[in-house]
Amino acid sequence: MKFAPALRRGLTAVLQKAGMLSQVPTRGRGVGFSWFGDGQDNFQRDVEVVHDKVLAHPTVYACITLIASDIAKVSLGLREREDEGYWEQAENPAYTPVLRKPNHYQTRQQFIETWMISKLQRGNAYVLKVRDARRVVVKLYVLDPTRVQPLVAPNGSVFYQLNSDDLSGLPIDLPAVPASEIIHDRMECLFHPLVGVSPIFACGVAATLGLKIDASAAKFFQNMARPSGVLTAPAAISDEVAARLKREWESNYSAGNLGKVAVLGDSLKFEGMAINAVDAQQAEQLKLSDERICTAFHVPGFMVGVGAMPSYDNVQALWQQYYNQCLQKHFESIEAVLDEGLGLDPAAYRTEFDLDDLLRMDSKTLAEVEGLKVQRGIAAPNEARRKFNLEPVEGGDSPMVQQQNYSLAALAKRDAGPDPFGKTTPAAAPAPAPAPPPADGTDPEEDPASAEDVQRAVDVGIGKVLQTVKADGDALRADVQRSFMEAIQALEARAQAEAEQQRQIESEAAARLRQFGDALTQRIERATSEA
Repeated sequence: MKFAPALRRGLTAVLQKAGMLSQVPTRGRGVGFSWFGDGQDNFQRDVEVVHDKVLAHPTVYACITLIASDIAKVSLGLREREDEGYWEQAENPAYTPVLRKPNHYQTRQQFIETWMISKLQRGNAYVLKVRDARRVVVKLYVLDPTRVQPLVAPNGSVFYQLNSDDLSGLPIDLPAVPASEIIHDRMECLFHPLVGVSPIFACGVAATLGLKIDASAAKFFQNMARPSGVLTAPAAISDEVAARLKREWESNYSAGNLGKVAVLGDSLKFEGMAINAVDAQQAEQLKLSDERICTAFHVPGFMVGVGAMPSYDNVQALWQQYYNQCLQKHFESIEAVLDEGLGLDPAAYRTEFDLDDLLRMDSKTLAEVEGLKVQRGIAAPNEARRKFNLEPVEGGDSPMVQQQNYSLAALAKRDAGPDPFGKTTPAAAPAPAPAPPPADGTDPEEDPASAEDVQRAVDVGIGKVLQTVKADGDALRADVQRSFMEAIQALEARAQAEAEQQRQIESEAAARLRQFGDALTQRIERATSEA
């Protein structure tokens, strides 16, 4: 079985030579192409868009590098599906190393940036997979899109013809490589499902126009902002005189002699022929050219210096607009083709960009978003702190909500009652009658403990002390004995205090009784003496 790949490559080469593998038409992706007709009477037939020259346009360059760098700066990682259904960051020896270091000469960021530049320039990004003996992908190489040709077999199988590339480990041309060994990420396919079309196809004329305006302006200012023109005479002159005047004018008043004073005779007059910048509306033409380029790349104009800068009242909204209309498709496309190209089980693993990196410099918006997530119980405080590279705090691993929030089940149970909102006021129960005071005048709140209660407390204390002594051993015996004696002394002091209080109460009652008896005897004696 180890010779199967070689046999398959040989078979595909034979099929191609036999005409059984057809090349995919690549209209719109060539180095140069013309938009206008081929008729001899078409004055615009020579407007040709040269791909490499278009890349020199400042707005084209800015759009391509902006999109590529913004996608490359977002970290890419592996996610694993947990039993609860959410996706968590994961490490897997079969997938994580190649995501962290795709090849021997590029970092993860450089790899993604090269991927996106190839896709935006040519409409297609071809990534060659290199496998080890386990058939696990260990290297990924972004190929030169101009050296790759898609092929289709009669049965619909897709192959790719690869030219040699020493940097990517292709020392020879490969006539046909199966699609299983290539990751193909493409832009919108306007002409064939296997051929993406670059945005340059739509904005090439606008970029070419802008370049020609810049080149014309450069030549104009190289001529010290003096247009070309003609010398006119009031009457006919011979060819010899005209040639002499032209030769003398170019020798004395052009190139390094610009700015010198010309003295003309015989009623000669100089008239400029070039159209001025105001009549040509160069500024308006350049602005229109830049706006068309931004439209083709779906980039908001202000992000590449085209148009007025919006207010900074809502940076989040500006980033959301940029993400929705420009970046989201590329993020989703890269994740999808990587999942398939690395052979990930969609039920267990997937690759994912961390979009929070887009707000790394906008700390205010990031803090507001994370604070709102914590406030509404969506995320735990430690999860929000992790976004700012802060260490976790105790008690911050669980989401929190306010106390007055109730579950729907609790509210349903409340509503099922006869009075869910408590509008009916229950009848007030009669207050209990106060208990009569005791005949001896003692306070019922200060009922003295009986001897049985004291003995019971002592027994309980002794039992606890014995259990403690038995459990802890001799090392704690002195402390336990001291505690025991303190407890006994406290109980005895309380009993003596309560007995003394009782005797005082009884003596006061006896004294009052004696006073009452004495008073009564005196009244009887006084009544008797009077009678």
